[in-house]
Amino acid sequence: MNLKVWWNMRRREFIKRMVAGLNSLALLNFLPASSALAAVGKGAEDARHYRTLKDITLQEIAFNRLHHGADGRFRNPLGQPRRRGNLGQVLYWKLFEENEFRPYLEEQPLTPVHVDWDRVNKSNGVSVTFIKHASVLIKDGDSHLIVDPVFDDFFWFIKDFSPLAFDLSELPKVDHILITHGHYDHADRSTLASFDKQTHLVTPLGYDGLFNSLGMHHRTRLDWYESYVDGRRQITLLPCNHWTMRNPIIGPNRSLWGSYLVRTAGGKTIYVSGDTAFFDGFHEIGRHFDIDLAIMNLGAYEPRWFMAPSHMNPRETLTAFKQLRAKKLMVIHWGTFRLGDEPVHFPPMQLRKLMEKEGLLDRFVDVKHGETVFL
Repeated sequence: MNLKVWWNMRRREFIKRMVAGLNSLALLNFLPASSALAAVGKGAEDARHYRTLKDITLQEIAFNRLHHGADGRFRNPLGQPRRRGNLGQVLYWKLFEENEFRPYLEEQPLTPVHVDWDRVNKSNGVSVTFIKHASVLIKDGDSHLIVDPVFDDFFWFIKDFSPLAFDLSELPKVDHILITHGHYDHADRSTLASFDKQTHLVTPLGYDGLFNSLGMHHRTRLDWYESYVDGRRQITLLPCNHWTMRNPIIGPNRSLWGSYLVRTAGGKTIYVSGDTAFFDGFHEIGRHFDIDLAIMNLGAYEPRWFMAPSHMNPRETLTAFKQLRAKKLMVIHWGTFRLGDEPVHFPPMQLRKLMEKEGLLDRFVDVKHGETVFL
């Protein structure tokens, strides 16, 4: 091979990687770790990325509105201040850093999502169906709640490893849509537009522009520790260690984010973490609520130097579960979009090994896409 041919091959490969990287960078304004807000910095994998709450509780933070900034933005009092100016590190990660999981990427399964809707519809009591990514359907008697519905590709260059294999007309009528935060993989405009405009929305504060533009005005806006009550059902927004942004021009945290505590009419209590980094507050939540099932978001956690301030890894997820004192653990936010370095199917595999090692495997709800857990 002569030098000119070799150089042209190298140049094409470089351009190919650069384009793929820049496509991914277009997501960084919406993904859990933004180049604008930067992460803890490369080489700081072991640095603590959350604040220790020594003399204050989560409830006191909420009551004193410490998450409300004076500039109209929301603040994250649970995480460490983010360093700016790390765009070069992000570029290096996306374009040049070797992914330690690369040998396993070819093993990522394509899993079309099938749901046994007859079985779901005929069941009584409370059930949870894992649809895809962070989308779960909670059946509570005759009512249905759906969390962070995303049914389609939210960006064309991100592969969907769990496409729906059922018609959306088969989905039971949804009474309540719960949104944890505004990142595009959790609040997808095209998916939201597929619901009846009169469907009731439960969201954190903000997001008026999004839902008004969709003509969805039947909405309850919650601040941390505020609740929506529907008969014997209560839905409470709880703090978590995250952030949000939909428009890089106006910047981050114009709206709030959070986790949900759902006290079902059927008597079961479900904790839905939403996207969150580890934080010093799971103990407090565990003391205040008797949780039957913790549904934790586990995915997009590698590399740690970049993702740790926004997403828990399997070890942190297990620690959070134990601190919550929940009876069972189910993990979602995996298997659909590869937003971090780890393969899409790794999160539950890695967590399962940890739980087995600690003798907690009997508390792990090993549910796959399209499967339903009956509580």
